[in-house]
Amino acid sequence: MRPGRISKVLAAAAALALALSACTGTPPAPEESSAAPTATEGGNVTVLEAAPFTSFNAASVTGQTATNTRIDAATHSGFTTVDNDLKIVKNEQFGTYEKVKDNPLTVKYTINDGVQWSDGAPVTADDLMLQWAALSGWYNDAVLDENFAVTSGTAYFHAAGDHSGLAQTERPVISDDGKSLTLTYTTAYSDWETALGSTVSIPAHIVAVRAGLADAPALSSVLQSVQQGDPSKQAPPNPTLRKVADFWNTGFDSRSMPNPSLALSNGPYLVKGITADQELVLTRNADYAWGEMPKLDTLTVKYESDTDKQIAALQAGAADVISLSTTQNSAARISALDALNDDGVQIQQGQGLGFDQVVLNFKGVLAPPELRQAFLHTVPRQEIIDEVARPLIADADANAEADAEVLNSFVFRPGQAPYKESSGSNGTKEFAADLVETEGIEQAKELLDGAKPTVRILYNQDDPERVAQYQLIAASAAKAGFTVADAGKNSKEWVAALKAGAFDVALYGWISNPTGSVQLPQIFRTGAVSNFNNFSNTVVDQLTEQLALNPDDAKQNALKMQIDKLVVEAGYGLPLFQRTTLSATGKHVAGVKYSPLDIGPWQSVAAWAYVK
Repeated sequence: MRPGRISKVLAAAAALALALSACTGTPPAPEESSAAPTATEGGNVTVLEAAPFTSFNAASVTGQTATNTRIDAATHSGFTTVDNDLKIVKNEQFGTYEKVKDNPLTVKYTINDGVQWSDGAPVTADDLMLQWAALSGWYNDAVLDENFAVTSGTAYFHAAGDHSGLAQTERPVISDDGKSLTLTYTTAYSDWETALGSTVSIPAHIVAVRAGLADAPALSSVLQSVQQGDPSKQAPPNPTLRKVADFWNTGFDSRSMPNPSLALSNGPYLVKGITADQELVLTRNADYAWGEMPKLDTLTVKYESDTDKQIAALQAGAADVISLSTTQNSAARISALDALNDDGVQIQQGQGLGFDQVVLNFKGVLAPPELRQAFLHTVPRQEIIDEVARPLIADADANAEADAEVLNSFVFRPGQAPYKESSGSNGTKEFAADLVETEGIEQAKELLDGAKPTVRILYNQDDPERVAQYQLIAASAAKAGFTVADAGKNSKEWVAALKAGAFDVALYGWISNPTGSVQLPQIFRTGAVSNFNNFSNTVVDQLTEQLALNPDDAKQNALKMQIDKLVVEAGYGLPLFQRTTLSATGKHVAGVKYSPLDIGPWQSVAAWAYVK
């Protein structure tokens, strides 16, 4: 990511990585594996990750990768975690937070005595102040172009993620004892519980020294003195804040073991050593006492991008834990894992946060609503379930076929309470998955009335499941009279084509945010960063604004149901199916659990244990 970009780029980057937050569902509980073998204290477990570790700041634009985020989760802690039911779990051993006032929304965070960085320095409100500054975009006064590049003004912190919530706060207040930070929101914010992040990962006292300041309180003094940024009243860059932000942005990036001060931990494990692009070794944090205590002495992370080689390493005993991303799952790989059951390999599997979808472009050949409706009547969703989704579920799950089902909501998941009501009323039943051949094709022909429009279907040619989806959809659409142009074939730059709107139909997936609703506007609001298909509806725009302001769960669900219905009725597209998450473990490790979250099995890292 080139300099001059700020946090909105992350929303774009997240979208380009196809990681979105729509609202979340509660995944069905996975099948429990057979009785775990007896585990011991100590020992080492080896994990294979697809990409090397590159940064100790997983919240920055350059540092937010899957591997960095997983190491961050193992080496840092905070006020909350998210469990497998996608519920926020408070870690009151680390500290507490409380809503002290509703109007204006006011939240107080307090860190417990004894919580410390691995160099012995206490974790304080100064660390929270820096985190707020980085994640809020509060000081930025930059003007951005349509690609989110800075055209004028200053973008200080390049944080990866949406900052719309924390941007609506006043400057925080630190308590006299330095243990508490109080945030007051100028506008109510529904996702306030997770706005400040799940871990406290960047030590303010280290950033302060690297920026030429005496200590963390001195850094907080700078953050207290610089005025809030205003693009309409741009000011010359503050040189001290510029140094602080520049170090936060890239100062923690490293492929090899840096100065130990840049690798500080406040979580269950410490980074002991890094061999660039080869391995990273974690060791138990002996001082950690504000969360679940780790069981392993060490944890070795190695890198292998080839999923087939990961499976082979698991079979050979060269790896103890592997996790397959949703885009790496294939029927052949699932079969290969199933075949290893007799070798002591266990599979952890359940519904994930990712889902596949068909999305139609509102500009171009499908601009007329009747043509969008016609195309959607041809989408063979039941065939896609039978031929694409079911083979992606391992036989280890006794309820595999029951879990592979057509998804009938863009907003809710089958495990979430409102799903049944919303899917029954949002209009998806008009496109019954099992009636395409008998009724859908005929309805499409009637709407086309003899026309034979050419539609460009875009997809990732390197994803065999998307290729299979394309083939099924193209064949079905042709039966109704559509002429299909393959926009995915020989297109290595399909993401760029998606951004540019060079498609009429696109096949891609989103990964839902585990909690909250604030990202819905990023997809469905007119002109939003992840609105790739030019969808625009003034009522949906209004509803997404209300959603971000309303913290009441029942009212949020009512707003989401309205959005779900309006999106389907407009011919936005159709959801296809939820993807499963999958990890596998060898016979020398226990305690690894399924998780629907992006960090996958690392969610349970403190419980991992070595088995002799």
